[in-house]
Amino acid sequence: MDTLEAIKRRRSIRAFRPDPVEERDLRAILEAARWAPSAGNCQPLELVVVKDPKVKEKLMDAAFGQPFVGEAPVAVVVCANIERTASRYGRRGEELYCIQDTAAATQNILLAATSLGYGSCWVGAFDERRVARVIGTPPHVRPVAIVPIGKSAEKPERTPKRPLEEIVHEDRY
Repeated sequence: MDTLEAIKRRRSIRAFRPDPVEERDLRAILEAARWAPSAGNCQPLELVVVKDPKVKEKLMDAAFGQPFVGEAPVAVVVCANIERTASRYGRRGEELYCIQDTAAATQNILLAATSLGYGSCWVGAFDERRVARVIGTPPHVRPVAIVPIGKSAEKPERTPKRPLEEIVHEDRY
């Protein structure tokens, strides 16, 4: 599947079959995250791969009870090592660049999962402190997203997108 096709096929999947995610596929998905761009090549990305059902259940609770977080065979918690970017860019690195960098990595995870035939969902609704406790991050590592991954048990319709004419501005807004 080419990149543009993966972009157009990607859906937020919230129901998963129990089939495992193949290790070679999981590694390819994690590699895709690793290759995301980062400001100044600081690479603040930290990934916590969660397969243990008990840990996934705690993540689900920290994600305000969203059941699919615990039901997916794998949940990847995408984290930003704030010190890596802040050491070079100060406050802007801490508050913006490391978040942008991990967002790019999260999008790569979603697209790689889609291209390999898996469903996924970008979960941003969670109690950050609780997630940090569940996965044991140090204070300078911030959970930014949870991405459940697995074979889809649903086939959501394509959501409407605003036309380019509404969102593209030339030279000035």
